[in-house]
Amino acid sequence: MYVEKTDSTNTLMRQLVAEGNPPEFIYTGFQTAGRGQTGNKWESEAGKNLLCSILLEPDEEPFYLTVAVSVALHRVVADIIEEAVGVSYALSIKWPNDLYFKEQKLAGVLLEGSISGSTLDYAIAGIGLNVNQTRWRSAAPNPTSLKMICKSYLDGVQDFDVDQIMNALYKEVQAVLQLPRRGVWEYYKRHLFRIGEGPWPFVERDVNMAPTMNAPKGTKGAFNAWLVDVKPDGRLVLQDEQGEMRFYHFKQIRYVL
Repeated sequence: MYVEKTDSTNTLMRQLVAEGNPPEFIYTGFQTAGRGQTGNKWESEAGKNLLCSILLEPDEEPFYLTVAVSVALHRVVADIIEEAVGVSYALSIKWPNDLYFKEQKLAGVLLEGSISGSTLDYAIAGIGLNVNQTRWRSAAPNPTSLKMICKSYLDGVQDFDVDQIMNALYKEVQAVLQLPRRGVWEYYKRHLFRIGEGPWPFVERDVNMAPTMNAPKGTKGAFNAWLVDVKPDGRLVLQDEQGEMRFYHFKQIRYVL
């Protein structure tokens, strides 16, 4: 289902679920109130990017839906970049569910659900993928897009077909959800941002600070660690330079970029 403009595709999907006849996915040319993780606003130029929400069946392990959607998004985008410029090796999944090209953010996922008692009724994967945008008005520190990536390697890059990417992504999400979980988890961990490298600086998040997943270089209290693992409940596992294993839920730790 395509709509030219909406406040948020996740919000619209919730409304349509409540009305009893939701589509499998919604995508739009422009969001007036797009959201990212930790409450951040998602900036997107009208008609330039992929802004969508996909309705998902509930899962006993809610974080697995985040893993599956992230893997599907990575696979689709990696194919596009590889075909265009042959550098898909530089694409990674930044825990828990951002897509990075080198040190720049290319896409984000916002997973939301409806809970009755202790049961998850349904889940919605909101996805924002920067496709053809090349300029940002906000103070977003490190955005990039498919077009910007390709322009750094080639001249005369044309706009990508957002409709085609949406259809490919929806099919890939459904396909990944049918795969054995072990293989999906292995793919997710193998493509994690900064996995197998380091140590890298991290900083524990002060609850009094504005919500963000990243901290600037030189942030007080930063410590160096290796990214070791991600647990089934979504916790990030770090090993610091003293050999101590540290476990963090989402919003408890920030990358220093």
